[in-house]
Amino acid sequence: MKQKRVKICKEDGSEVDAVAPVILSASRATDIPAFYSEWFFNRLDSGYCCWRNPFNGVETYVSFQDVRFVVFWSKNPAPLLPYLKRLQGKGIRCYIQYTLNDYDSEGLEPGVPPLAQRIETFKMLVYILGKGRVVWRFDPMILTDKINIDNLLEKVKRIGDQLQDYTEKLVFSFADISSYRKVKSNLEKTGINYIEWTEALMIEFAEKLSAMNEKCGWNFKLSTCCERIDLAKYGIEPNRCVDDELISRIAWSDKDLMEYLGIRLGSIERNIFEEEIVPEGGWKISDSLYAIRTHGNRDSGQRQYCGCVSSKDIGAYNTCPHGCVYCYANSTLGSAHKSFLRHNPNAEAIMG
Repeated sequence: MKQKRVKICKEDGSEVDAVAPVILSASRATDIPAFYSEWFFNRLDSGYCCWRNPFNGVETYVSFQDVRFVVFWSKNPAPLLPYLKRLQGKGIRCYIQYTLNDYDSEGLEPGVPPLAQRIETFKMLVYILGKGRVVWRFDPMILTDKINIDNLLEKVKRIGDQLQDYTEKLVFSFADISSYRKVKSNLEKTGINYIEWTEALMIEFAEKLSAMNEKCGWNFKLSTCCERIDLAKYGIEPNRCVDDELISRIAWSDKDLMEYLGIRLGSIERNIFEEEIVPEGGWKISDSLYAIRTHGNRDSGQRQYCGCVSSKDIGAYNTCPHGCVYCYANSTLGSAHKSFLRHNPNAEAIMG
C-alpha cells in the first residue's frame, strides 16, 4: 500500500514533505528498544523522525500524525519497559517481536544479557501488555560443528518450558549464511564453523519440533519467517511478523486502523448445535466478534516470502551493538558499536 504524504513543520521551523504511515516497524534494521528507546520516544513527542535509505542515502521524513500501531523488534526490550505507559497515553497500541535465543555458551550473541534475565524480561512484558502481545522468536536456527539439530531442540525446549504460559507462538527461521557475504566473513573470522541447512535437515528439524510441541503440551502456533520451504505437513505455517490478524485482535476497536488494514468485523453466530460460525478466511477476535479481510495489504517492499502487511520501518543498519556474529544488518562486528557511541537521542535520525 502506498504511504500517504503530508507536509510537516520541523523543529527548526522549515516545512518538508513526509510520509505518514499508520503502522511503524521499530525495527528490522536495528534494536530500537534495547539501544534507542529514549530517541524513539523523543521523536514520538516531536511528531516526526528522519530515515535514511541504506542503499542510496536519500533522507525521508516520517510523520507520526497517523500512527496507530507499533511493532517492536528486540533481543533485549527491557529498556522499553518504563516507556510503555507513554505509548498507551498516546492511544498507540503495540506488540513485540522478541528474539529469545539460547546461544550463550557458543558466544554467538556476545552483547545480549544472560538467558535467564531475558526470560524474566519476557515475562514482565507479558504482565504489562498481556499474553499474545509478546511473540517468541528463536531466530535464526543456526547449525555449526558444535550445534546439531538435537542441540537446537534442547535449546528450544529449555526456553519453551519456561514460556509455556506466556506466549502463543514460536517463530523461527533457518540461518542462510551463503546469501550474506559479510555474515559468512564474520563467522569465519570468529572461528565459527557453520553448516548450511539443506531441505532434508529443515524437514528433520520441523518434524522433531512439531512432535516436541505436542509432547511438551506447549500448543504453540509454529511459524517460519521468510522461508521458501512448505512445512504445513508438520503444522508449521509461514509467518506475518507485521501481522494484521494479531493487530486486529489487539486493536479491533480502532475503526481507522481496521479500515486501513481492510478488515471488517462481524458478529459470531451459532448453529443449532451451539457451535460458533466464523466465515471462511475469518478469525475470532473476541467471544462475540470475528474479523475478515476485505482486501490484501501485503508489504511489497519486503522479501519474496515475507507475509508482513504494509508498515514503515524507521531503523538504520550498522547501529546495533549486540555484536551477534551472524547478523546481516552490520557491516563489521565493531562498526555498529562505533555508530552507537555517536548516537544523539535528540537528533532527528538514529544516526544524526
